[in-house]
Amino acid sequence: MDDNKLGVSARKSVLEELGHKCVTASNGVDALELFAGRTFDLVVTDYKMPRMDGLELIKGIRRQTPEVPVILISGFVDSLGLSEENTGADVVIMKSANEVSHLVRAVARLLRKKAGKKPVGSEAAARVKRKMV
Repeated sequence: MDDNKLGVSARKSVLEELGHKCVTASNGVDALELFAGRTFDLVVTDYKMPRMDGLELIKGIRRQTPEVPVILISGFVDSLGLSEENTGADVVIMKSANEVSHLVRAVARLLRKKAGKKPVGSEAAARVKRKMV
């Protein structure tokens, strides 16, 4: 098993232990195909992958479902200057000894934030519209 597959497996195990259901893909093209046919609450991607890098994957995801939260993990954050602003990701995490704790916190925060959003037709949204009129 190469380092990338080992990393994916370790991240998946940690997230599943916390109660999250995880689906993995071996490359960006397969991930985008999976994404097209299903609904996901959150996407975690690496920058360096076969067939399509993480930035291309994020662009494809944003075209299909712009609101889905995306976490980008990379060992190249500093050297390539990767940030939330220039990648399209909601969170960018540097591969390091603290990566897993950063990932766990980011997943929890993004899912809480997503759950807190009210649908456009909600009562709260309707109250805001009435006040504006």
